[in-house]
Amino acid sequence: MLMTNPTALALKQVFASAQPACSTRGLTASGSTATETLTNEHQSEILAFLAARPLHTVIMAGHIRDNGVVSDLNRGTFHAYRGLSGSLEGVALIGHATLLETRSPESLQAFARLAQSSSAIHLIMAESEKVDLFWTYFAQAGERPRVLGRESLLELRWPVGVEPKISGLRQATMDDLNAVMLVQAEMALEKGGVDPMEADLVGFQQRCARRIELGRTWVLTDEQQLIFKVDIMANTPEAIYLEGIWVNPRKRGKDYGLRCLTQVARTLLMQTGSICVLVDENNLKAHALYRRAGFKPRGSYQLVYLESPQHPGTAAAPDRPQPQAQKR
Repeated sequence: MLMTNPTALALKQVFASAQPACSTRGLTASGSTATETLTNEHQSEILAFLAARPLHTVIMAGHIRDNGVVSDLNRGTFHAYRGLSGSLEGVALIGHATLLETRSPESLQAFARLAQSSSAIHLIMAESEKVDLFWTYFAQAGERPRVLGRESLLELRWPVGVEPKISGLRQATMDDLNAVMLVQAEMALEKGGVDPMEADLVGFQQRCARRIELGRTWVLTDEQQLIFKVDIMANTPEAIYLEGIWVNPRKRGKDYGLRCLTQVARTLLMQTGSICVLVDENNLKAHALYRRAGFKPRGSYQLVYLESPQHPGTAAAPDRPQPQAQKR
């Protein structure tokens, strides 16, 4: 069990009074299935629902804005839970990274039951108390997560400090792809215990390349050496979610992280309301960096990593790229 705080224990009591799901299809309301698989026809309704809490739903909203509701690029399927009136009470992306936005205990319970039928789940991520309760319904008897993590949601808004400008900080090009992939894979392995270049090299390469093509990856290089990297993982008018923020170990302690992050943030805040990141609660150095940059705490998230699904065709993937960055 993942119970970690009084809020989760209180919510568990609410769940105890709820009727259990009849099957993995979800709970029922007035004799009909309360969960439904969403399609592109629901896009406006979903985005309006998610916009009520744009900071907490930026990843799901970003997927929909980039890819539509139904797309292999989402690496999962969007589902809804509707109350007796037919209005949305929850939206979930169930798949490789399972994400939840719920407004009733019934919706969270229904999504947990629904997720039990998925073999593709690698990560469950949501606010801590929601994950605690989701897990009590999702987990099979005796099942335990492979890796657990707790992260703080931090937000940055105007005003943003002015740091000395970094010359050469730019959006990545395809010439930077190999270097970006190696760094991103290293970070994923450290965080979740799985190397995406071993598990799904082709898919991982495609995802990194697409972010570069969309102008979502920023880098600073020196000759063939990558100094700094950050990825825009989700982009909405209300918020932008950053991930994969990295500084070359040989350059740490020289304010490259602060100066590059601040410079990118000032550019991005011209097009959105806020910038957010998730930071390991135990990474005190990272928290100090974000405080200096002006980020404020906005919530606590829990990450549950499961045993990774197998990716067919991985054995035939191309050779692992070599660490090179664009020469400038």
